[in-house]
Amino acid sequence: MAMTAAQTDIRAPARWQDFVQLLKPRVMSLVVFTALTGLVCAGQPINPILAGVAILCIAVGAGASGALNMWYDADIDAKMRRTRGRPVPAGRVQGADALALGVVLSLFSVMLMGMALNWLAAGLLAFTILFYAVVYTMWLKRLTAQNIVIGGLAGALPPVIGWAAASGTTPLNAWLLCAIIFFWTPPHFWALSLYTSEDYAKAGVPMMPVVAGAPSTRRQILIYSLLVVPLCLAPAFTGLGGAAYLAVAAAGGLVFLLLAFRLYRSHAGETSGQRTSDGLYDVRAGARDARNLFAFSILYLALIFATLLAEHLAGATPLELLV
Repeated sequence: MAMTAAQTDIRAPARWQDFVQLLKPRVMSLVVFTALTGLVCAGQPINPILAGVAILCIAVGAGASGALNMWYDADIDAKMRRTRGRPVPAGRVQGADALALGVVLSLFSVMLMGMALNWLAAGLLAFTILFYAVVYTMWLKRLTAQNIVIGGLAGALPPVIGWAAASGTTPLNAWLLCAIIFFWTPPHFWALSLYTSEDYAKAGVPMMPVVAGAPSTRRQILIYSLLVVPLCLAPAFTGLGGAAYLAVAAAGGLVFLLLAFRLYRSHAGETSGQRTSDGLYDVRAGARDARNLFAFSILYLALIFATLLAEHLAGATPLELLV
């Protein structure tokens, strides 16, 4: 029996879990981790309560960005297998509610950071939220295949914010951490886009495989990988990382480059046919090299930041260059 318009308009009330999902908790966890690393690597004494407030503000700001992104991108998300179950396109949360949550959390996080820590950190946090929500989400994502390259700045800034929160400064080493994440982002996301390109094409998002094709994307992934791995070694020579960091960054970097080269030599992104699963890691046989690089890139970034964090918490002596 056909449902009336009034019946089809009835939706179950949103659960608290739906609003948590709006904040993109998986992305938030990476943001919090890199920000904490920046805060600790600053090497400045800070009250533990204030340190907790700083990390809370960065986490809330990241969640606000996620909510604003899900509000604006609901039309795109509804067309993609990986994102169609998100709260707004699935109808569990109204777009206006997602927008209101994003705005309120943005204001709260920035103002609390400024009043509790310093306004340099607050300004960087505000810039990051605006850059992700406006420059990337509303402009770059739908305009250019370089969306991930330029937009990656938003995801790269948290360690600088954490450093600024602790010290009130942003020295070269803070920006080095930012640069590592910035150059890591294209091979990471383009590897993902190689095996989800049908989704992006259907949604009209000009991701690199859709615009330039899979071979060009694989070549650019290799180029960025060749840039990011030496960059990941740099902290060992700037007084930021120690011997353990150098060993982890070098060993992990070799694996990263091997996977990037295997992806370059593969035909990932060229096979036709829909994926049979919505999962991030369930792919067709021809796309496994892209999936492997995507998965390892997350592990590699986590390992090098975890090693930096552990060294600084343990008071390890940085390497010194012999000149």
